[in-house]
Amino acid sequence: MAPSDPSPHPWAGVIPDEDVAAFSGGDTNLDRPLEGGARPALIIVDMTRAFVDSQYPTGWSATGVPAVMANATLLEAARAATIPVFFTKSWEDPSHAVAPSEWGRWKASQTAEPDPALGPGDVIVEQLTPLANEVVIHKQLKPSAFFGSQLASLLLYEHVDTAIVTGMMTSGCVRATAVDAFQLNLHVVIPHEACADRSQISHKVNLFDLHMKYADVVSVAETVEYLKAGLPGERQ
Repeated sequence: MAPSDPSPHPWAGVIPDEDVAAFSGGDTNLDRPLEGGARPALIIVDMTRAFVDSQYPTGWSATGVPAVMANATLLEAARAATIPVFFTKSWEDPSHAVAPSEWGRWKASQTAEPDPALGPGDVIVEQLTPLANEVVIHKQLKPSAFFGSQLASLLLYEHVDTAIVTGMMTSGCVRATAVDAFQLNLHVVIPHEACADRSQISHKVNLFDLHMKYADVVSVAETVEYLKAGLPGERQ
């Protein structure tokens, strides 16, 4: 089962009332119903050992492990609904040696090396292992799953109108993927328990900002109910 959130919104206690009021609709816009289309797809962003497990320099188990549990619940529902499922990680070869030009202009240098006994970190966690018919997007080191990849083309082929976006990190790759999906005129749904970040302030603030501008930030339970509403061919 996915972990439950005791508050109605994941940003509760962080976003001031005046900030909520600054958006058109204010409080009334917080509790709007999920707006999804007839052809959803699930995009699970960077749920790899390197991000989920604190034994790796980029990992954060405190929030990564619960996000794995939430994604497992969502993935089960997505497969039962027979919708397209996509995963992202960096490289086809998890042991890929990154060249300086591939690293690019990231502001934080990755200097610490994981314990070699742990094995490569760029591996999707076992609980979320993709099936043979599920596509893994190798997005290298750019945040968005869409940048430089074939994801938009694959979604077009599947006639997808709704992107359900999950993964790590909320403030980075999840946000970038969600914004790009919005820019492609897709409905965007973000099940908040299935997202995680190192910084909990960044996690909550970004979920609020995404909800007020680009996406419907809802619970895993609500997303599962949306998927159970009917198989893609039966949706109206």
